[in-house]
Amino acid sequence: QVCNNHYDGANGNTPADAAPSVQSTLPHFIQEPEDAYIIKSNPIKLRCRAAPALQIFFKCNGEWVHQNEHFSHEYKDLNTGLKVREVMINVSRQQVEDFHGPEDYWCLCVAWSHLGTSKSRKATVRIAYLRKNFDQDPQGKEVPINGMIVLHCRPPEGVPVAEVQWLRNEEVVNSMNDDNIDTRADHNLIINEARLSDSGNYTCLASNIVAKRRSATAAVIVFVNGGWSLWTEWSACNVPCGRGIQKRSRTCTNPAPLNGGAFCEGMSVQKITCNALCPIDGGWDEWSVWTVCSNQCERQRSRECNSPAPRHRGKMCEGNAEASENCTDGLCTQSKTKLFRGSTDVALYSGLGAGIVAVAILVVAVMLYRKNHSDYGVDVIDSSALAGGFQSFNFKTTRQGNPLLLNSSIQPDLTVGRTYTTPLCFQDGADKELFDPLPDIKVKVQSSFMVSLGVAERAEFHAKAPAETFPRDLSRDYCGTVDRRKKGLLTLNGPTIASREQLRTTGMFGHPGGRLVVPNTGVSLLVPHGAVAENMSWEMYMVINQGEASVQTLEGCEILLGPEVMYGPPGLDLLCPVALTIAHCAEVDAENWNIQLKRKNSDSKWEEVMSVEEESTCCYCLMDTKSCHLLLDRPGSYALVGEPLTQAAVKRLKLAVFGSMDAGSVSYSLRVYCVDDTPHAFQGVVAAERTRGGQLLEEPKTLLFLANTFSLQVSIQDVPQFLWSIKPFTTCQEFSFPQVWCSNQQPLHCAFSLERYSPATAQLSCKISVRQVKGHEQILITLPTEKESLPFFMQTDCTITSQTGSKAFKIPQSIRQRICATFDTANAKGKDWQLLAQKLHLDRNLGYFAKQHSPSAVILSLWEARHQDSADLDSLASALEEIGKIHSRTVFPLQISANENVFS
Repeated sequence: QVCNNHYDGANGNTPADAAPSVQSTLPHFIQEPEDAYIIKSNPIKLRCRAAPALQIFFKCNGEWVHQNEHFSHEYKDLNTGLKVREVMINVSRQQVEDFHGPEDYWCLCVAWSHLGTSKSRKATVRIAYLRKNFDQDPQGKEVPINGMIVLHCRPPEGVPVAEVQWLRNEEVVNSMNDDNIDTRADHNLIINEARLSDSGNYTCLASNIVAKRRSATAAVIVFVNGGWSLWTEWSACNVPCGRGIQKRSRTCTNPAPLNGGAFCEGMSVQKITCNALCPIDGGWDEWSVWTVCSNQCERQRSRECNSPAPRHRGKMCEGNAEASENCTDGLCTQSKTKLFRGSTDVALYSGLGAGIVAVAILVVAVMLYRKNHSDYGVDVIDSSALAGGFQSFNFKTTRQGNPLLLNSSIQPDLTVGRTYTTPLCFQDGADKELFDPLPDIKVKVQSSFMVSLGVAERAEFHAKAPAETFPRDLSRDYCGTVDRRKKGLLTLNGPTIASREQLRTTGMFGHPGGRLVVPNTGVSLLVPHGAVAENMSWEMYMVINQGEASVQTLEGCEILLGPEVMYGPPGLDLLCPVALTIAHCAEVDAENWNIQLKRKNSDSKWEEVMSVEEESTCCYCLMDTKSCHLLLDRPGSYALVGEPLTQAAVKRLKLAVFGSMDAGSVSYSLRVYCVDDTPHAFQGVVAAERTRGGQLLEEPKTLLFLANTFSLQVSIQDVPQFLWSIKPFTTCQEFSFPQVWCSNQQPLHCAFSLERYSPATAQLSCKISVRQVKGHEQILITLPTEKESLPFFMQTDCTITSQTGSKAFKIPQSIRQRICATFDTANAKGKDWQLLAQKLHLDRNLGYFAKQHSPSAVILSLWEARHQDSADLDSLASALEEIGKIHSRTVFPLQISANENVFS
């Protein structure tokens, strides 16, 4: 408050009795008003302090502020002895908005002493804001490894100007700790040399004193183009005599293609002709003349193996090089001579007998070895095209256009080198020894037909003896076959999955919870609200193991029904269980299947956690038609394992056919895939076909495959013989039962290669059928088809891997809390969590829910996991409505509008 005897700065009057109390000096400002921003509707305060000062008044926009709007007080500085005066005023948002001057709203202080006045600096007052929309959002990129990444960001307009931070997978990108990253003043993010670890979802975060704004997320994928390994050494000539072939091979593993990188161009196999020296067997010379009769009554003659001498691994002459006979017509009968000849005969016969026994033992051993190592059916491997593995990100939609029209304006991608092999069928011919399959490929035959692989311009094939009929005793022979396969005696048909990069997704989760998803695999992890303690957060990850090492440790007749999934970190400490969803390929039937959940221990061995048909308090397993939902509280690696109990056990197979034009547009290749019916397994097929430029010709179809030990047959029919050619006996190909049954999420495939007689031929018509022997037939595709090329996946959100907070859940948190409060406590009406579980069809293994702190919360988490792909809350609304009708006498606190999918 300003005293009446002070100078009235607002009216221009001088004080009446002003007397100096200190040495006369001009006022000196100890504190000047500072620039300020009005946030929302909150007024700001401007302050001034000066000494010595008789009066201080504010002047805003050239006008004096009224005396009543000043708040002042005076005190004495103990160090200088001067009186210090401090004055403060408030400036409201309305005052600033009402000012319409050429410059910003400003204020300054004027201080008076006996010698005159002093003015402070001008302080501007502005209304703070931050627009919602970015002027420029960062755009997703695909860059090769070691390439440069430039992400542009122009933050929204704001006062004060917004500061920019970059986030990668919700973590701050700090250029101070990484010389490879440059965050410039123009807000762009530059990564000089891209690394695999730089792949992720990037977000530009703009913030000032008012708000924070997030840009659209830009997905950055760092890919690796495939590179050839060194050539192997030339193989030995494949014929023992005459003109043959030598070959060498290389693989696209140096490095293997990664994250959609291009496959290697060029040939994976090279061949040259060779001439092997033919062996020359030895021949006897003429016998020499008989010697003179000796005193032993014998004469001898001899011959040499020089006509010709054996060369180049030729056989030695058969027979004796020396001969002797009695030269006295038996008249010489000395006992000494007889004794000598008798002992010679005994030695000769003993040697012959020992030789015969040795040969018999060797023959038996060879037959047993061949029997134990025999395989059944066909093993077709496209090693050169698939050696790079199956890891892939962000599948693109296939090019449009009919792939079967050879003169179509949009041709299949021919930039990929013809590095893959094409299986064909042949009858056993005389020239089979000219072509020998690659060392890492086993080709098995059945009956009088064989399947071979074409490499480059020629087709290779190799014949074995006809395989014996596969036994029909499931308990003995099927399990034995599986055991032999796990020991490496059976070659799995399909790509080598061990070289595939792990599918991994991570996310940062706090108390609100969220969801992790591995796109296109049918695998997800739900972290419920409240699972993480307040004021804490965990960086959680989920990994799909794509190697075969874990499969080989399974026992007996067990097979993988879905991918092996690991979540962590190992020290994860949560307050309630998480919900892990894994897709499976079994037709669930307790009479025909024994399905177990297994966990990998510290020694990397599988141990049983529970059987899905048994009750357990350590975890919960809910088997749906195509997915398994698990409630787990212990991180680690888990897998769903099945053991067939009868031959009626069924495994679902996904069948798909792809087509592509070979180089030169003369040959057309049809590839038929047989894979376990899980999204993860089919993803491997998609990755392989992307490298080939193949096109999906028809929607994939499902085949029910029985555990009856019968093989799977693929055939092509109705090919117009006057337009297209296919080699004789190549129209039917076969996979043995153990190959299909024990594929363990790895694709099997065979191919049909057709050639047109005339370049004018513009259309192909045929039918491909797949059937299990003595089973139902599935017509996979009938060509020509009028449909456009189909995308590999139909999901629109394939790149979303992590969601946090309320957007990850269908049930709003407030309603979830009310449901838990209603059902967690039992009452006289019985309206507790057990009734909720019953109405949601989750009323088995109730002992697991009973041990939880909030059974209702765990039941709702399981419901969320089970219905993550559905877009409404009808089932939950119906259950609560039914409970309300049962207990109509009690006012039920929750209502759900099923039509509007909202809670009220």
